[in-house]
Amino acid sequence: MHTATNKSSNIDISTEKKLEEFAKGLNKKIEKGTVFFLFGEMGVGKTTFVKYLINNLQLKFNQNITEVTSPTFNIMNEYQIGDILIKHYDLYRLKTSEELNDLNLFENNEKEIVLIEWPQIIKEVPKNLTKLYFEYKNDFKDRCIKIIR
Repeated sequence: MHTATNKSSNIDISTEKKLEEFAKGLNKKIEKGTVFFLFGEMGVGKTTFVKYLINNLQLKFNQNITEVTSPTFNIMNEYQIGDILIKHYDLYRLKTSEELNDLNLFENNEKEIVLIEWPQIIKEVPKNLTKLYFEYKNDFKDRCIKIIR
């Protein structure tokens, strides 16, 4: 997943099955040290994507599937899967970049996978970043993900 190019592509995620298949496919390529910025309107599928990504990794490592919820109120949820620590952040309630200081978002990210919803207030872009733009299409009937690496 580590790449310095600015390639982009669009993936159809109009159904939950398509979103799950996308997350499952991404699991085959994901590496420790990868940071994902998840952009998109409320309800477009960001947390559902994280759920499928984590649950598919849990299956891959023969672990029980756990409930994956949005960390809107506690800011961050952690999931230990095999030797991988996944940190899932939701920065929706934060208003300034100064509020990020105590979170140490990228402190040990070479040993982790970091997924950040609502990353707009982050000023310092980490290495190994993949941006996922979740979008509604056709008057909210369809959804897609635009990937920028």
